[in-house]
Amino acid sequence: MRVDGVFIRGRGFFLSVPSQSVRGGCEPMDGMMEQTKTGTSTVGVTFNGGVVVGADHRATMGHFVANKSVQKLFRIADNIALTTAGLVGHAQALSRSLAAELALFELKRGTQMSVKGAATLTANILGGRPHWVQLLIAGVDDEGAHVYSIDSAGGSIPDVYCATGSGSPYMYGVLEDKFREGMNRDEAVEVVARALLASAQRDAASGNGMDVCVITPKDGYQLVPQEELEALFKRL
Repeated sequence: MRVDGVFIRGRGFFLSVPSQSVRGGCEPMDGMMEQTKTGTSTVGVTFNGGVVVGADHRATMGHFVANKSVQKLFRIADNIALTTAGLVGHAQALSRSLAAELALFELKRGTQMSVKGAATLTANILGGRPHWVQLLIAGVDDEGAHVYSIDSAGGSIPDVYCATGSGSPYMYGVLEDKFREGMNRDEAVEVVARALLASAQRDAASGNGMDVCVITPKDGYQLVPQEELEALFKRL
């Protein structure tokens, strides 16, 4: 039986997650999403030698901007970044769990987990207990640069670029137009910045600045300085 978006089977409750809620531009469902912080634009782009990952800062509760400086881009290993769209509480708990799991793996094995391994681990966690999130796992390993999109039920899809959150439709327009194989680091940073700017201009649940990082085999996880981003914005 289904009651207003909630599936009820026997004595247990099974939530039916609207696709818009998963992406981060969430509408309240039977009061469960009321007073929860959501709304997001995140993006990951591969380039020749690494990956660039970015996220905005805004969190919303319905039509209210609840916070202008939420962290949605996380370093979970020196070679892997996580971005989060959806409920802030679920996202923060997942980022802590994944960082701990990857650190433990490295201590036990003496080597970093592959990006595919991290994506599979994340998908298994979500498959066992669905969260109100959509994630990007992006990074580099011995096989190159990778971006994985992972939905709330644990579905994992690799691609050369990906966007999540309520601003993703606007970012995909930029990505489809500007992305090309074999880009260098600066070109990939510009594509990510353009995509996040597009979402901030059109999506009410995204904005208030951005965090961008570059991950390469040589330098690992490196945040792009805000000064570099501001100089880039003046040229766009």
